[in-house]
This record gives sequence, structure tokens and C-alpha cells, in this order.
Amino acid sequence: MEGVIGWEKVIIAFAAALAIGLSALATGLAQGRIGAAGAGALVEKPELTATVIILVAIPETMVILGFVVASMILLMK
Repeated sequence: MEGVIGWEKVIIAFAAALAIGLSALATGLAQGRIGAAGAGALVEKPELTATVIILVAIPETMVILGFVVASMILLMK
């Protein structure tokens, strides 16, 4: 039975995949909406460029946190 992977390892890997996948999906949705609104704002007020860049970068923290959670799940014993 050496070739059989235990269910515990499968569930841990699935949990880590969910942590990364769901946070990446949410980030993509958020950045799409923020980017569209930011493009509209830049047409009217070009001086908002720095603000729009910051607002588009903020959702990236969700992916970073998802990666940290996934790492903690995989390294936990």
C-alpha cells in the first residue's frame, strides 16, 4: 500500500488549492471592476493616475494572503 495516497494528504492539498484559487478569482473580479472604473476616471481627470494605480494594486494583497494561508496549510503537521 505504499503507492496509495492517504485521504488526509488529498484534503490538505485541496484546501491549499482552494486558498490560492478562490483568492485569485476574487482578486481578478475586483481588479476588473476597479480597472474599468479607473479607466473611466482617468478619462475625466488624468491627475488621478497615481490613485488609480494604488487602487488596482490593493486587491493583490488578497492573493498574497491566500498564498500565505496555503503555505501554512501545507506546512502544518
